[in-house]
Amino acid sequence: MTFAPRTWVVGEVVSAALMNQEIRDQWNTVLGAWTPYTPTLGSSGTAPVLGNGTLTGQYMKIGRTVHMSLTLTVGSSTTFGSGNLNFTLPVTGASVSGGTALNASVSRTGTQNFIMGAIPLTNNAVNTSTIWFASTSTAGDWDAWTASAPWTLAASDIVRVWGSYQAAS
Repeated sequence: MTFAPRTWVVGEVVSAALMNQEIRDQWNTVLGAWTPYTPTLGSSGTAPVLGNGTLTGQYMKIGRTVHMSLTLTVGSSTTFGSGNLNFTLPVTGASVSGGTALNASVSRTGTQNFIMGAIPLTNNAVNTSTIWFASTSTAGDWDAWTASAPWTLAASDIVRVWGSYQAAS
């Protein structure tokens, strides 16, 4: 929704303009296209460099629910720095008892490797916290996403993040 709904008062005359604003415009927001945003690739250590890679995102906010997705396509000059890697979120997350999480996947070109992951969100998050991928070496284990885990990414490899979370406002 684009704004808080109107509080009506007894005896108020309802006009077409008010109906359009309160009903039509709100539904257009809910049924409309997602909003593009430009996520940033970050790290808990040395900053990564996107180089000639691409990083795109989109989201839709309905009330305080945020649906989002982003796609990183690694370029030949993309470097991942050091430390655990993360992405900025389109909207600041809420402080939620028990937390929430997003989904992640990484796929390699030239091979059939594809790994699913999970991203627990911290309270009031402005970016993802540690992104965890299923370990490629130890069954049942998880590895934090770094420059070399789950494997060293190369040009045309793709990392995707998607899911829903509660916004702070």
